[in-house]
Amino acid sequence: MEKKQRRIFTFFGILLLSMSIPLSSSAEESQTVSSHKERQTNIKPIDINENMKRFTYDSGYNFEYPDAVRGIYVTGNSAGGSRFETLLDLLDTTDLNAMVIDIKEDHGNLTFKPEEGSPYEDIARNFISDPEGMMEVLEEKEIYPIARVVVFKDNVLAKERPDLSFTENGKVWVNNKGEAFVNPFEKEVWEYNVEIGKMAAEMGFQEVQFDYVRFPEGFEHRDEELDYSLGDFKDLDMNNIKKRVKAVTDFVAYARDELSDYGVDVSVDIFGYAATIEETPGIGQNFSEISNNVDVISSMIYPSHWTSYFGIDKPDEEPYKLVTEYAKVENKVLGALEDPPVSRPWLQDFEAPWLYSGATKQYGKAEMEAQIKALYENDIYEFLLWNSGNVYTENVNYKIGIEE
Repeated sequence: MEKKQRRIFTFFGILLLSMSIPLSSSAEESQTVSSHKERQTNIKPIDINENMKRFTYDSGYNFEYPDAVRGIYVTGNSAGGSRFETLLDLLDTTDLNAMVIDIKEDHGNLTFKPEEGSPYEDIARNFISDPEGMMEVLEEKEIYPIARVVVFKDNVLAKERPDLSFTENGKVWVNNKGEAFVNPFEKEVWEYNVEIGKMAAEMGFQEVQFDYVRFPEGFEHRDEELDYSLGDFKDLDMNNIKKRVKAVTDFVAYARDELSDYGVDVSVDIFGYAATIEETPGIGQNFSEISNNVDVISSMIYPSHWTSYFGIDKPDEEPYKLVTEYAKVENKVLGALEDPPVSRPWLQDFEAPWLYSGATKQYGKAEMEAQIKALYENDIYEFLLWNSGNVYTENVNYKIGIEE
């Protein structure tokens, strides 16, 4: 498999050659969080021709895109704590080569302290106390860094700004897990999250991965009951399902455009079943439309999260078959696109006791290799491993499908 080249995006300005251009003026719209004395972050001018220059953001780090991304999920607590060493050792001793690290986590908090005076100070937690030190270790060990930003699931912002959320009888609505969501119709929410993505790019992350890019599950059953704004989508001549799809798709397009000056890839996590239908009725995800607006699409295809599907009665017990059948569908959908993104699914490295009244199906070496082999056999060469506790199965051959 050919190495994917890191994309470099630029913004253009017509400039007179006689003008002097101070570096600080070219970065007015991005507040750099780095203060490391030995690592200067700036916007570098590169001559194109005598009338035009281009600029691209340079974080000061040097990361190469690997032969194929094979990554793990890492919480802020793990990235900033003693578990980080264990995870580094895992990558040192296997064919894993990337980390997806929480920058804005599931509750809505940042996992690091931004610079003093940042509008995000109040939502920051000091889980990662030395972001620069972390990035330097990743650079030294050639571990590809991906920043995870949870978008529309956000208890913190919903509580602070109910007007940007969904309310019921004057109170912020929460689902049966106690989770609040903010409103994808509100462009202020878009800006709030994309600015965090820009901070991640300035920190040195090579990709910004947006998660929970959707409305709450089952929203089609409560969209007429909850109070919320439709923003600029109010007067569109389309039904509620189409409006939700457009809002989510437009956010993704906006995020990619806003991050285009930072030389980072943009990826989105998406429900696996979204690839099997034209569009989801409640959550607003259209697999093809989202894929058209990202560099990487990461379907969450955990066998435990499917009911009877693809003719498989108990998908959690048949990981190889489930991933195989899913991959066939996804390949067909992405194959119909003019410029498809890289496919990099999330795989299951955890057990699902809620599915069983007796003994729970265990996920170990055989189950992990079954999922990976199924991807490789269907020409999908990148993947991510999910375990919420960041405890991953030992002795897995992560190239099981391409070394035989």
